[in-house]
Amino acid sequence: QMQLVESGGSLVQAGGSLRLSCVASGSIFSINAMGWYRQAPGKQRELVAGITTGGNTNYVDSVAGRFVISRDNAKKTINLQMNSLKPEDTAVYYCAFVNQYGVTYWGQGTQVTVSA
Repeated sequence: QMQLVESGGSLVQAGGSLRLSCVASGSIFSINAMGWYRQAPGKQRELVAGITTGGNTNYVDSVAGRFVISRDNAKKTINLQMNSLKPEDTAVYYCAFVNQYGVTYWGQGTQVTVSA
């Protein structure tokens, strides 16, 4: 069983930056893709940024050019560098790992709050 633990969420002013990290532990096999999702109050969870084991990345339009997803295979970590934060980025951010069977593992979430 895999466990994911996120960190780095905080309260920040608009225009500021945060770096989220997600560390994986336990049984880590056959991972195809990893990503960061977010869920704001009253809204559906959405994929913010994804990265494959091959290094291909994708971003939701609203964060493209501001957020950067990266991975460190040796440290079993993925990161999300968030720049030029906006109040609408406020949400609980979750990391997710997807294995070759389509099973998704989720972290517990970390709160990001951006004040105007």
